[in-house]
Amino acid sequence: MQFSSSLLENAVNEFARFPGIGKKTALRMVLHLLKQDESITENFSETIARMRRDIKFCQRCNNVSDADICSICANSLRNQSLICVVENLRDVIAIENTQQFSGTYHILGGVISPLDGIGPDQLQIESLVQRIQKEQTEELIFALSPNIQGDTTIYYIQKKIKDFNCRITTIARGIAFGGDLEYADELTLGRSLQNRMPVDKYISH
Repeated sequence: MQFSSSLLENAVNEFARFPGIGKKTALRMVLHLLKQDESITENFSETIARMRRDIKFCQRCNNVSDADICSICANSLRNQSLICVVENLRDVIAIENTQQFSGTYHILGGVISPLDGIGPDQLQIESLVQRIQKEQTEELIFALSPNIQGDTTIYYIQKKIKDFNCRITTIARGIAFGGDLEYADELTLGRSLQNRMPVDKYISH
């Protein structure tokens, strides 16, 4: 792809860094910005820069936040004794869109995957264990993608908290094994939350 301007080319290359964005799509985005009023482009760039500079991670659940504690954890109307364990922010958004869950979350930051060099120490597992113990959590719901890595992570955490007085469940198998949670439709995901099962029964399958 030939460019008559190095400034245009540099901008296209930066947009093409985004997942799923090729050079042609990046070029369309850049040309769209060129058509906009300069103030709109400046506001766009400042919004992105401010997001990256000022965003925080919740000290309790690791969710993205504008403050030290995210709006979900700070909401007194939510069931604070109920924790839904997920891999990442996208899973939180997917579950919130179902409007079927009124508890809190804990973002692990991934799942145990030895082949990818990801072990328990690279995840927010120890902070989860400490949180359950400190807050006397009544129920822990695993909402991890139904695959080998997700099951390994569930098994590992279950062993870590087996002596705690905490009910441990997982979302029902309405989510196909090997699929990604974030791509499940809202109805299926919502029903999986409502029909969750004891994790011992899940692992035995």
